Amino acid sequence: MREKDNAFGYTLAGFGDASGNLRAIRKTDVRPGDCVLVRTRNSLYILQATADGRFSAWGGWFKRKERNGSQISVNGCSLGGSIININVIAALGMCIEFSNRLITTPVECFVVLREGWQN
Repeated sequence: MREKDNAFGYTLAGFGDASGNLRAIRKTDVRPGDCVLVRTRNSLYILQATADGRFSAWGGWFKRKERNGSQISVNGCSLGGSIININVIAALGMCIEFSNRLITTPVECFVVLREGWQN
């Protein structure tokens, strides 16, 4: 991600430029049954894609609140502010925003495990 555009953060144009070059997993990249493992600064999340475009979620906040396996939508990713990229599930340096208003700490790494993968 590039440097901020000004002392207050990114401009809309700067955010668009930066988010277009992200290392990210987009919503169109996953199929039902795929799992996205995401490591944020504070937590590990497992998101399994469902047929309706939502995810079954485990770990992090869901584990702490005893809500593992919750069905939830990913609204997109942001830099923690009011601009969100709605096409992205997880992107390095960005925060995941869930439909329950949960915003994670910044994503440090992620991996996609395709349905039917074997160790």
